[in-house]
Amino acid sequence: MHVDVHDAVRARRMVRSFRSEPVPDDLLDRLLADALRAPTAGNTRGIAWVVLRGPDETSRYWDAATTQAWRSSARRWPGISRAPVIALAVACPSAYLARYAEPDKARAASDLGLAGAEAAWPVPYWHGDAAFSVMTLLLGATSVGLGACFLGNFRSETAVLASLGVPEGWRLFGAVALGYPAGDDPRSKSLDRRPPGDGTRLHWGEWGAQRH
Repeated sequence: MHVDVHDAVRARRMVRSFRSEPVPDDLLDRLLADALRAPTAGNTRGIAWVVLRGPDETSRYWDAATTQAWRSSARRWPGISRAPVIALAVACPSAYLARYAEPDKARAASDLGLAGAEAAWPVPYWHGDAAFSVMTLLLGATSVGLGACFLGNFRSETAVLASLGVPEGWRLFGAVALGYPAGDDPRSKSLDRRPPGDGTRLHWGEWGAQRH
Protein backbone atom coordinates (compact mmCIF):
# COMPACT_ATOMS: atom_id res chain seq x y z
CA MET A 1 0.00 0.00 0.00
CA HIS A 2 1.37 3.42 -0.99
CA VAL A 3 -0.46 6.66 -0.27
CA ASP A 4 0.32 10.32 -0.79
CA VAL A 5 1.29 12.68 2.03
CA HIS A 6 -2.23 14.05 2.55
CA ASP A 7 -3.67 10.55 2.90
CA ALA A 8 -0.81 9.42 5.15
CA VAL A 9 -1.45 12.33 7.54
CA ARG A 10 -5.12 11.41 7.78
CA ALA A 11 -4.51 7.66 8.05
CA ARG A 12 -1.67 7.80 10.57
CA ARG A 13 -2.37 6.50 14.06
CA MET A 14 -0.37 4.99 16.87
CA VAL A 15 -0.26 1.19 16.54
CA ARG A 16 0.44 -0.68 19.76
CA SER A 17 0.02 -4.29 18.67
CA PHE A 18 2.29 -5.83 16.06
CA ARG A 19 2.95 -9.06 14.27
CA SER A 20 6.44 -10.43 14.83
CA GLU A 21 7.04 -10.59 11.06
CA PRO A 22 10.34 -8.80 10.26
CA VAL A 23 10.38 -5.59 8.26
CA PRO A 24 12.45 -6.07 5.09
CA ASP A 25 15.84 -4.39 5.35
CA ASP A 26 15.45 -2.47 2.09
CA LEU A 27 12.15 -0.99 3.26
CA LEU A 28 13.58 -0.09 6.66
CA ASP A 29 16.63 1.50 5.02
CA ARG A 30 14.42 3.65 2.83
CA LEU A 31 12.24 4.85 5.70
CA LEU A 32 15.23 5.76 7.86
CA ALA A 33 17.00 7.48 5.00
CA ASP A 34 13.93 9.66 4.61
CA ALA A 35 13.86 10.33 8.37
CA LEU A 36 17.45 11.57 8.17
CA ARG A 37 16.40 14.04 5.46
CA ALA A 38 13.89 15.78 7.74
CA PRO A 39 14.31 19.53 8.29
CA THR A 40 17.31 20.42 10.42
CA ALA A 41 18.17 23.81 11.91
CA GLY A 42 21.28 25.37 10.41
CA ASN A 43 21.87 22.15 8.48
CA THR A 44 23.33 20.88 11.75
CA ARG A 45 22.08 17.31 11.33
CA GLY A 46 22.56 16.58 14.99
CA ILE A 47 19.99 13.77 15.04
CA ALA A 48 20.90 10.09 14.82
CA TRP A 49 18.98 6.82 15.02
CA VAL A 50 19.84 3.61 16.86
CA VAL A 51 17.92 0.80 15.17
CA LEU A 52 17.16 -2.47 16.95
CA ARG A 53 15.87 -5.42 14.94
CA GLY A 54 14.50 -8.69 16.23
CA PRO A 55 13.76 -9.80 19.80
CA ASP A 56 17.39 -10.17 20.88
CA GLU A 57 18.07 -6.50 20.10
CA THR A 58 14.71 -4.94 20.98
CA SER A 59 14.76 -6.65 24.38
CA ARG A 60 17.74 -4.46 25.30
CA TYR A 61 15.52 -1.42 24.96
CA TRP A 62 12.60 -2.93 26.84
CA ASP A 63 14.81 -4.23 29.66
CA ALA A 64 16.32 -0.78 30.19
CA ALA A 65 13.21 1.34 29.59
CA THR A 66 10.59 -0.68 31.49
CA THR A 67 10.27 -2.69 34.66
CA GLN A 68 9.14 -6.24 35.20
CA ALA A 69 6.21 -4.93 37.22
CA TRP A 70 5.08 -2.76 34.31
CA ARG A 71 5.49 -5.57 31.79
CA SER A 72 3.45 -7.88 33.98
CA SER A 73 0.55 -5.46 34.36
CA ALA A 74 0.42 -3.44 31.12
CA ARG A 75 -2.38 -4.60 28.85
CA ARG A 76 -0.48 -3.35 25.81
CA TRP A 77 2.72 -5.21 26.58
CA PRO A 78 1.98 -8.45 24.68
CA GLY A 79 1.19 -6.59 21.46
CA ILE A 80 3.80 -3.86 21.55
CA SER A 81 6.59 -6.20 22.64
CA ARG A 82 6.18 -8.08 19.35
CA ALA A 83 7.32 -5.03 17.35
CA PRO A 84 10.21 -6.34 15.24
CA VAL A 85 11.91 -2.92 15.14
CA ILE A 86 12.59 -0.30 17.79
CA ALA A 87 14.27 2.83 16.41
CA LEU A 88 15.58 5.36 18.92
CA ALA A 89 15.93 9.02 17.96
CA VAL A 90 18.85 10.63 19.75
CA ALA A 91 20.01 14.24 19.61
CA CYS A 92 23.34 15.95 20.23
CA PRO A 93 22.80 19.38 21.85
CA SER A 94 26.49 20.27 21.64
CA ALA A 95 26.35 20.00 17.84
CA TYR A 96 23.76 22.79 17.80
CA LEU A 97 25.71 24.91 20.28
CA ALA A 98 28.77 24.62 18.04
CA ARG A 99 26.83 25.29 14.85
CA TYR A 100 25.17 28.43 16.22
CA ALA A 101 28.51 29.78 17.40
CA GLU A 102 29.80 29.73 13.80
CA PRO A 103 30.18 33.13 12.08
CA ASP A 104 27.11 33.00 9.85
CA LYS A 105 24.82 32.21 12.79
CA ALA A 106 26.57 34.51 15.24
CA ARG A 107 26.09 37.40 12.80
CA ALA A 108 22.38 36.68 12.83
CA ALA A 109 22.46 37.89 16.45
CA SER A 110 21.00 34.67 17.78
CA ASP A 111 23.68 34.43 20.51
CA LEU A 112 22.45 30.92 21.13
CA GLY A 113 25.71 29.18 20.45
CA LEU A 114 27.81 31.98 21.88
CA ALA A 115 26.05 31.60 25.22
CA GLY A 116 27.50 28.10 25.31
CA ALA A 117 24.67 26.63 27.34
CA GLU A 118 21.60 24.59 26.53
CA ALA A 119 19.56 26.73 28.93
CA ALA A 120 20.05 29.76 26.66
CA TRP A 121 17.74 28.27 24.06
CA PRO A 122 14.06 29.22 24.58
CA VAL A 123 13.10 26.30 22.31
CA PRO A 124 16.00 23.87 21.80
CA TYR A 125 16.39 23.24 18.08
CA TRP A 126 17.54 19.68 18.70
CA HIS A 127 14.10 18.84 20.10
CA GLY A 128 12.45 20.25 16.99
CA ASP A 129 14.80 18.42 14.63
CA ALA A 130 14.24 15.14 16.48
CA ALA A 131 10.47 15.64 16.27
CA PHE A 132 10.69 16.37 12.53
CA SER A 133 12.70 13.19 12.00
CA VAL A 134 10.30 11.09 14.08
CA MET A 135 7.26 12.46 12.24
CA THR A 136 8.88 11.70 8.90
CA LEU A 137 9.34 8.10 10.02
CA LEU A 138 5.77 7.83 11.31
CA LEU A 139 4.31 9.14 8.05
CA GLY A 140 6.65 7.02 5.97
CA ALA A 141 5.59 3.91 7.85
CA THR A 142 1.93 4.69 7.23
CA SER A 143 2.57 5.30 3.54
CA VAL A 144 3.89 1.74 3.04
CA GLY A 145 1.37 -0.07 5.23
CA LEU A 146 3.44 -0.42 8.38
CA GLY A 147 2.30 0.43 11.88
CA ALA A 148 4.29 2.66 14.20
CA CYS A 149 4.06 4.00 17.73
CA PHE A 150 6.07 6.77 19.37
CA LEU A 151 7.47 5.82 22.77
CA GLY A 152 8.31 8.83 24.89
CA ASN A 153 11.41 9.26 27.01
CA PHE A 154 9.68 8.81 30.35
CA ARG A 155 12.38 7.17 32.44
CA SER A 156 15.69 5.36 32.41
CA GLU A 157 17.25 7.50 29.68
CA THR A 158 20.74 6.95 31.07
CA ALA A 159 20.24 3.20 31.31
CA VAL A 160 18.81 2.98 27.78
CA LEU A 161 21.65 4.93 26.18
CA ALA A 162 24.32 3.12 28.18
CA SER A 163 22.91 -0.28 27.24
CA LEU A 164 23.22 0.61 23.57
CA GLY A 165 26.66 2.18 23.74
CA VAL A 166 25.50 5.70 22.83
CA PRO A 167 28.36 8.17 23.51
CA GLU A 168 28.12 10.75 26.27
CA GLY A 169 26.53 14.02 25.19
CA TRP A 170 23.66 12.49 23.23
CA ARG A 171 20.10 12.72 24.54
CA LEU A 172 17.24 10.33 23.99
CA PHE A 173 14.28 12.08 22.38
CA GLY A 174 12.15 8.96 22.13
CA ALA A 175 11.74 5.71 20.27
CA VAL A 176 9.50 4.37 17.51
CA ALA A 177 8.12 0.84 17.57
CA LEU A 178 7.73 -0.29 13.98
CA GLY A 179 6.23 -3.31 12.24
CA TYR A 180 3.17 -4.83 10.64
CA PRO A 181 -0.05 -4.15 12.59
CA ALA A 182 -1.65 -7.14 14.29
CA GLY A 183 -5.06 -5.46 14.15
CA ASP A 184 -5.98 -6.13 17.78
CA ASP A 185 -4.87 -2.93 19.51
CA PRO A 186 -6.45 -2.38 22.92
CA ARG A 187 -8.66 0.68 22.69
CA SER A 188 -6.92 3.77 24.00
CA LYS A 189 -8.74 5.71 26.72
CA SER A 190 -7.45 8.85 25.05
CA LEU A 191 -10.06 8.29 22.35
CA ASP A 192 -12.74 9.11 24.91
CA ARG A 193 -11.48 12.68 25.17
CA ARG A 194 -13.57 15.19 23.25
CA PRO A 195 -11.20 16.96 20.86
CA PRO A 196 -11.39 20.74 20.56
CA GLY A 197 -12.75 21.98 17.28
CA ASP A 198 -10.41 23.42 14.67
CA GLY A 199 -12.02 26.80 15.30
CA THR A 200 -10.41 26.94 18.75
CA ARG A 201 -6.95 26.13 17.35
CA LEU A 202 -6.86 28.14 14.13
CA HIS A 203 -6.48 31.89 14.48
CA TRP A 204 -6.23 34.22 11.48
CA GLY A 205 -4.34 37.48 11.73
CA GLU A 206 -4.48 37.50 15.54
CA TRP A 207 -5.57 35.26 18.38
CA GLY A 208 -9.31 34.69 18.38
CA ALA A 209 -9.88 36.02 14.87
CA GLN A 210 -11.54 33.91 12.21
CA ARG A 211 -10.88 34.02 8.49
CA HIS A 212 -13.53 35.93 6.57
